[in-house]
Amino acid sequence: MWLAHHGAEVIRIESLTRPDEIRGIEPFKDGIAGINRSGCFANYNSNKYGIALNLNHPKGVEVAKRIVAWADIVVENFTPGTMQRKWGLGYEGIKKIKADSIMVSTSPLGQTGPEAQQAGFGLELVSRGGFTQFVGWPDQEAVGIGGYPYTDTVTPPIAVIAIMAALEYRRRTGKGQYIDLSQHEVAVQHLAPALLDYTVNGRLPRGR
Repeated sequence: MWLAHHGAEVIRIESLTRPDEIRGIEPFKDGIAGINRSGCFANYNSNKYGIALNLNHPKGVEVAKRIVAWADIVVENFTPGTMQRKWGLGYEGIKKIKADSIMVSTSPLGQTGPEAQQAGFGLELVSRGGFTQFVGWPDQEAVGIGGYPYTDTVTPPIAVIAIMAALEYRRRTGKGQYIDLSQHEVAVQHLAPALLDYTVNGRLPRGR
């Protein structure tokens, strides 16, 4: 969305068989619920184009490949390996379509490692990262930081910085890049001030 606000042409690919859950979040236009009436969805997807594709149909994959050939950047957040295994659209497959493509995979726990295949959810990543320890009272259970996943807030700006760096690298070298952006790893970097406070001053998070 931020790139779209600054003039990039962004195409968001969805499937009617598994529509984005945000489409079901209020407020709705005229107070009437509907898949195309969510103000929340419209807010997060402003300035983007959208297309519904059934990637489990060969014709849907062919359309996706045409979009890849047109695009400078491909962003996905499926479970690691899904893009290549199901549709041949992992980084290796995308490079065959457009050699200098830039691809960003932003999965919860990264593309490699013992937990890479574990399903993730924003609020679960907040807890895993240790952020729930910063709220509540010492004599009670942690209460979380609210209904909005912190990882959903801090990951996009880091992704944009990585994309801009990759575009500059391609401008200088003619080569594309693959960016493995773990949402969890991005989030825990923001614990640095608290870790420094504990190291220097011995202060624990407020909730503990």
